[in-house]
Amino acid sequence: MTTATANTIRHYLQFADFTADEYAYLFDRMAVIKKKFKTYEKHQPLVDRTLAMIFEKASTRTRVSFEAGMYQLGGSVVHLTTGDSQLGRAEPIEDSAKVISRMVDLVMIRTYEQTKIDAFAAHSRVPVINGLTNEFHPCQILADIFTYIEHRGSRDAGGDALSCLKGKTVAWVGDGNNMANTWLQAAEILGFTVHVSTPSGYEVDQSIAGIRSGDSYKVFKDPMEACRGADLVTTDVWTSMGYEAENEARRKAFADWCVDEDMMRAAQPDALFMHCLPAHRGEEVQAEVIDGPQSVVWDEAENRLHAQKALMEFLLLGRL
Repeated sequence: MTTATANTIRHYLQFADFTADEYAYLFDRMAVIKKKFKTYEKHQPLVDRTLAMIFEKASTRTRVSFEAGMYQLGGSVVHLTTGDSQLGRAEPIEDSAKVISRMVDLVMIRTYEQTKIDAFAAHSRVPVINGLTNEFHPCQILADIFTYIEHRGSRDAGGDALSCLKGKTVAWVGDGNNMANTWLQAAEILGFTVHVSTPSGYEVDQSIAGIRSGDSYKVFKDPMEACRGADLVTTDVWTSMGYEAENEARRKAFADWCVDEDMMRAAQPDALFMHCLPAHRGEEVQAEVIDGPQSVVWDEAENRLHAQKALMEFLLLGRL
């Protein structure tokens, strides 16, 4: 067993924080942890450990998956909302980090600017997890890729958990947001390609995504062409949290970026559809798609729980 120590604190602030080898290990652990969960086998390696959850952006899935996950791992949870902890307002972020990290073993933050969580992590004595920022959503992509591996992976050829991703294409249809940025990082690390189609003015910014080159993604003006031959088609709401003032402008700009049955027909016959939720049927996706046979959104949502349990275990205990 490799135990994380004060000298080897690892944070998970963006997808690029881990290597492909570490992801292969994590996806294997997710499968083990999920199997135990499904068979009611107790798995409590984090007894007496405490997770602090700091929410400046509200959430359903993030709160339930982290809170339930930590309890299932044998630990406990402290839940802080905007009223309880205003990072950088009531006191400097650096001071909050120094205090909170002396009292808990792990911190999850869901906030606006990535600079906030970076500053917190720089002054934290314990691992910090990005539960979502304007720029990145690594825990969601962790769950999405695990879901793809579950549905399309095979060890028959003797490969690792990542072998089913090689040479595959993910079509991203919609906003060049935190999800899109994180998909680009994942593609560069894990060896697949992302087809990106966004309306003009809402493109992905490679410098924000933080990837080394454009080799792992292709940009398409036509969302139908982005979906052509894709193994996975995925999207998100047109207006992410924090951009509500742009609602009307975005509705007009994104009108042609609704994932419909024609787009799914352009993809591979066995293509999967994913959406990180909450979804707006009739806007970014047709009901026939998200509620259809190719949709795996409910598995995807559940897998946030298992993915984050494996992540918390890894950050606190290392490889078991």
